[in-house]
Amino acid sequence: MFVSYKWLQEYVDLSGITAEELADKITKSGIEVEGVETLNEGIKGVVIGHVVEKEQHPNADKLNKCLVDLGGEAPVQIICGAPNVDKGQKVAVATIGAVLPGNFKIKKAKLRGEESNGMICSLKELGVDPKVVAKEYSEGIFVFPNNVQVGEDAISYLERDDQILELGLTPNRADCLSMIGVAYEVAAILGREVKLPQPKVEGISEKAADYIQVTVDASEDNPLYVAKVIKNVKIGPSPLWMQGRLMASGIRPHNNVVDITNYILLEYGQPLHAFDYDRLGSKEILVRRANEGEKIITLDDAERSLTADHLVITNGTVPVALAGVMGGANSEVQSDTTTVLLESAYFKGSTIRKASKDHGLRSEASARYEKGIDPNRTRIAAERAAELMALYASGEVLEGSVEADTLKVEPAVVTITLEKINRVLGTEISLAEVESIFSRLQFEVQTDNDSLTVTVPTRRGDITIEEDLIEEVARLYGYDNLPTTLPIGSSTPGYLSDYQKKRRIARRFLEGAGLYQAVTYSLTSKEKATQYALDKREPIRLAMPMSEDKSLLRLSILPQLLEVVKYNAARQNENMAVFETGVVFLANEKDQLPNEQEHLAGAVTGLWQSHLWQGEKKPVDFYVVKGILEGLFTRLGLNNQVEYRSTAIEDMHPGRTAEILLNGKSIGFVGQIHPNVQKDLDLKDTYVFEISLKDVLEADVAPLQYESIPRFPSITRDIALVVDKGMTAGELQTIITESGGTLLKEVYVFDLYEGERMETGKKSIAFSLKYFDPEKTLTDEEVTKAHGQVLAAVKEKAGAVLRG
Repeated sequence: MFVSYKWLQEYVDLSGITAEELADKITKSGIEVEGVETLNEGIKGVVIGHVVEKEQHPNADKLNKCLVDLGGEAPVQIICGAPNVDKGQKVAVATIGAVLPGNFKIKKAKLRGEESNGMICSLKELGVDPKVVAKEYSEGIFVFPNNVQVGEDAISYLERDDQILELGLTPNRADCLSMIGVAYEVAAILGREVKLPQPKVEGISEKAADYIQVTVDASEDNPLYVAKVIKNVKIGPSPLWMQGRLMASGIRPHNNVVDITNYILLEYGQPLHAFDYDRLGSKEILVRRANEGEKIITLDDAERSLTADHLVITNGTVPVALAGVMGGANSEVQSDTTTVLLESAYFKGSTIRKASKDHGLRSEASARYEKGIDPNRTRIAAERAAELMALYASGEVLEGSVEADTLKVEPAVVTITLEKINRVLGTEISLAEVESIFSRLQFEVQTDNDSLTVTVPTRRGDITIEEDLIEEVARLYGYDNLPTTLPIGSSTPGYLSDYQKKRRIARRFLEGAGLYQAVTYSLTSKEKATQYALDKREPIRLAMPMSEDKSLLRLSILPQLLEVVKYNAARQNENMAVFETGVVFLANEKDQLPNEQEHLAGAVTGLWQSHLWQGEKKPVDFYVVKGILEGLFTRLGLNNQVEYRSTAIEDMHPGRTAEILLNGKSIGFVGQIHPNVQKDLDLKDTYVFEISLKDVLEADVAPLQYESIPRFPSITRDIALVVDKGMTAGELQTIITESGGTLLKEVYVFDLYEGERMETGKKSIAFSLKYFDPEKTLTDEEVTKAHGQVLAAVKEKAGAVLRG
């Protein structure tokens, strides 16, 4: 809601309070003021000018040479390119030395050889949003009415010497969607009186009932409908002050009749609609639900198909308005309109919301109906509009109104005790202070001992229970004045579960290893839903997907991570390392929710290390990514429980992929994506992994044990074993570790040989074995015995022989 500071002063005395101070007080009372805009900020030197003469510029087809009276001793020459400038007009002129928005300074200039002493301005050049400029002035300069005074401040005439407070209203404070509603709020905050308009309409002897009949078939949707008739109106522009206020509130001026209905909308919060009585086609207004498939052409010239959910205003036969949302083109007020039928009605919010949503039409009127209007303003708003039409459209208001009234609305009555107010707020507010707060809010209150019975006016539909009254007391007493207290009672401080702690450790380790964390969509396409899935199941399809590309729940994180790598590679960010922890969705039986299982996935491509000044480059390979995982498992205390086994997985490289096993159970894989997939994604060699994070983080970990630094020397023995080419180093290492006994502390591979001197179908794998005893120095006999057990075991279980 945009609130004009100048306009607000007509209802509440704001003397001694600046707009900024008022904004602070409103915010502290519970309604956030999102900003205060000074409309004429940075503008000076703009006055009313009178175009005395106008002729074609001698050297330019699209420029005019104007002689303009600025109220000085002699008119000045100004060159103007506006297509609508003409002799006799009153216009806004930025004089020499004037400043316009954007710190644009006006200087004396020559345009195509002719002197120009100022600038004739459009509203846009004066800082008015083009969206709210009247259509006739959207291209070209603004023309003032002839009754303005030459030489006076043009900004003041346009109501731009004002400040606008933007209120960020929550849905429950619909009462402040009007200037009068805001006035009640401000008056309560400041402890001042509210001055309301007192419309006085002098009707002619003819009666409105002779011109129109109102029938409401859908009384639940429209319990109150008020119609007034105004004759002999003269359509023209509305007063400048009214146009200025409408534009400052974000509404485009049209003509005096339409502008008055919009002005009342802002003033009272009551939407109105003006029909051209002669175009109505009958002497009847019938309000009903639309027929299925019924059509209406609305004011935006769009044909709309209606359903039985929509409420329409008809002339007894055809719709002339979509109730509460937008009028029909067939009864629009136009330049030749002479008789106006004015509608002021109370519509059910949910019905209006349905029509607004179905047709994509959200108007100022529908927004207010949806949130709820004050039913006790419906009649007075119509009277106020009729008064203004008589004043500014020369209209003659027919006597009386025609109504259809089944409305039964009573003010809410809520009883509360002073003890409860103070107990909830933790205060010691006196009964007199509480009574004063309700009095400032203009709530009627009756007191019986410490019990207060409050009658809430219908404009405050948000107050229905005791807690609502407590909130009113709190915010007007001042949130800053409420005492600060600590909660009483035993409580358990929050903490992370073991699972959460380990997940944080995993994320921090991967970030420390140089990988960036990514967050991708859980939704994917049919082609990618099962790709790289650890658990192959039928993917789950959404009932109402946004698109086919995001129609299924994912079974693997990797396809989305590869899209991240592809996106970056396409933008020359070719060295990428990313990971994600997220859930995949595993289908259960029909009508059962899926299992959500957390996975960890990563993708690495490009150079892992690059020291160009040393001439060193290390591209990513299988062992880099495997090393990252081994480091993670070590950090989580699982390094002795994990093994890797060569495997074949669809869309993975057949010779560079390994299955990951935790205590013998498969938990994921690591390797290079298939060259064909790399080609499709336009990627270089890319290595990936995906594991079941749930299995990893829930695995049992042996308690951490510390060992002292060995005081006795170790003995190292190296062996080169000739085995079949199908034998893996991991299998050999397992055999060696299991047979080496307690003295064997470390085993690692340091060489692989498959040269020409090797027997066909064989290869040589060299291991380094470290033996030591923390309690003593080993003898050769002890080491020889343990080492002999290793050699016997590899020969027996793997057919390995020592390489000669």
